[in-house]
Amino acid sequence: MEQSTRKENKMGVMPIPKLLITMSLPMMISMLVQALYNIVDSMFVAKLCEEALTAVSLAFPIQTLMISVASGTGVGINALLSRNLGEKDFEGANNAARNGIFLTIISCIVFALFGIFGSHFFFAAQTDNETIVRYGTQYVSIICIMSVGIFMQITLERLLQSTGKTFYNMITQGLGAIINIILDPIMIFGLFGFPRLEVAGAALATITGQVIAVIISFYFNIRKNREININMRHFRPHKATISDIYKVGVPSIIMQSIGSVTTFGMNKILLMFTPTAATVYGVYFKLQSFIFMPVFGLNNGMIPIIAYNYGAQNKKRIIQTVKLSIAIAVGIMLFGLALFQTCPEWMLRTLFDASEYMLEIGVPALRIISLSFLFAGFCIICGSVFQALGNGVYSLIVSAARQLFVILPVAYTFAVFFGLHMVWWSIAIAEIVSLTMSTILLIKIYKQKVKPLPN
Repeated sequence: MEQSTRKENKMGVMPIPKLLITMSLPMMISMLVQALYNIVDSMFVAKLCEEALTAVSLAFPIQTLMISVASGTGVGINALLSRNLGEKDFEGANNAARNGIFLTIISCIVFALFGIFGSHFFFAAQTDNETIVRYGTQYVSIICIMSVGIFMQITLERLLQSTGKTFYNMITQGLGAIINIILDPIMIFGLFGFPRLEVAGAALATITGQVIAVIISFYFNIRKNREININMRHFRPHKATISDIYKVGVPSIIMQSIGSVTTFGMNKILLMFTPTAATVYGVYFKLQSFIFMPVFGLNNGMIPIIAYNYGAQNKKRIIQTVKLSIAIAVGIMLFGLALFQTCPEWMLRTLFDASEYMLEIGVPALRIISLSFLFAGFCIICGSVFQALGNGVYSLIVSAARQLFVILPVAYTFAVFFGLHMVWWSIAIAEIVSLTMSTILLIKIYKQKVKPLPN
């Protein structure tokens, strides 16, 4: 199709409420399904023993780090590609897609090497429990060596998001998650003649679902995503395009990677008391994904809308998108707060076979941590607005302040002077700091980038 005959992208003309729902709802649904299979993984692993559940919980920083690199690079691809489309620079959009795939392949190689040489050391540095170390090493080795699944899945889905085709992402993510859920009990417990692989089976089930999702995503990008061309024949890395991707992507990668550092640090603090406390912390992340994943799905639909309309110089549509996104995100988080306040014992006992000791620690922990939900929705949307407008460093500043300079120091101080119960308050305190900083920076970026736009 000739560039002159291309139709105006729906991100520039469709009414914002309809557009945001159209873009975000498929992603919110698919991420809910992903949250479900994260829960299912841990539910089946918990039936092996508490050490197995602890091992998977302690592996969470590595999984978070992989997702951080993949998603951060994806944010950079998404923002650049959508902006190029808004500016009608279609060759620039193609370059963004192809260089993004190249960067993804490099990332896979790096994590595969860590899986081979660093998995055992990672767990031995956290605990001397041989069962936890053995289970954890198996799990992390598999997910890192086969990280091509998660990396390529995220990248290819970002390409579809950038052109507004989020419905196809719902299909790929949903199918991958369903396959994982089906394979989990089969591979973990050795059903239907399959060997009993225990924790390694949970990792293999996850990888299998991701690889199948990648294959389907490739098909959709080649056959359905006609606004970009990802043919890598005669590809050569383009320095300027890679620089533009990482200008937004690196702050996002660092911002999300800080979460891995924080989780690792919190696990070390909690292990000062008991491995069960670290297990509770890991279980919390599984449970809160049901609340946060829909908000992240909303973000994924929102970012290309803002980036496209920023490229098209449409101030009114940017403001509408931000306001509506904040309203929806806050509503979702309030629902999550109500759930965590009223049903913590049911969630722990029913989903994770929690012992009485785990309930004793976990019930108050979930109620205290969930108070941070009051502010988290607004802060998450602000971070994505910064990224969509090309100021990913603002997100990095807020995230670093929240996690490195508040959560870990406050958690350690509370652990030393007041005990385990007070450690959980560090998360809620940090969210108040994040709220304050996000508000200040949102006003600043509005004055710098949005207010000067002509319409």
